[in-house]
Amino acid sequence: MVIDGCPPRVPIAAADIQRELDRRRPGQSAITTQRREPDEVEILSGVSSDSGLSLGTPIALMVRNQDNRGGDYDEMRTKYRPSHADFTYQAKYGIRAWQGGGRASARETVGRVAAGAVARKVLEALAPEVAPGGAGPEGRAMFDIVAYVRRVQSLEAAIDPESVTRAAVEANIIRCPDAVMAEKMIALVDGARKAGDSLGGVVEAVARGIPAGLGEPVFDKLDAELARAMLSLPAAKGFEIGSGFEGTRL
Repeated sequence: MVIDGCPPRVPIAAADIQRELDRRRPGQSAITTQRREPDEVEILSGVSSDSGLSLGTPIALMVRNQDNRGGDYDEMRTKYRPSHADFTYQAKYGIRAWQGGGRASARETVGRVAAGAVARKVLEALAPEVAPGGAGPEGRAMFDIVAYVRRVQSLEAAIDPESVTRAAVEANIIRCPDAVMAEKMIALVDGARKAGDSLGGVVEAVARGIPAGLGEPVFDKLDAELARAMLSLPAAKGFEIGSGFEGTRL
């Protein structure tokens, strides 16, 4: 992955990126894909090996695949997967990466997570230590982003977005800060997995202490940039911000 636009003199270490990749890593529990990948990141360029600070040039990162099993996809050579980009790639380019799906594979999200870790470091460096109107010291709040599983199929957790913490999110393998509902979600997902099926769900993210003025007017406003990013994920089918879809009921 190549990250462009990162400002200079931001402290970036491989450990900062690895921490987030470890959270994403396949095979870490019974309810995720069983593909075994260490997902170890290498910083190839853009960060000074002496100071550990970004140089302002493009940052190149590499995460090598280890658990390659191209033979598992032999059947896909002549078949298109439903609701997958197989057919579209073939129609558009006349060729496709049937051995796994190429850029249409969820494996490409490893680059998003690594780049997101760098983005977090940039925001921590650029955002003021305190933001007006918060609830921290002197009536101010530190910059923070927390994301968690809110719903799996029909099971929905009761979560207070004002007080939810990353520690509570990390307390279980499904990353739902509602401990009671998390156990029910895990059982539901495990049952679907054993039946050879899968389930949909909702991930919610809360950003606190964000400075005013991010984004640009009209097409590049923050709402639009977030929607563009989220809906570009392979399996995402909806995005809401603020009152979201519930606003239609008001």
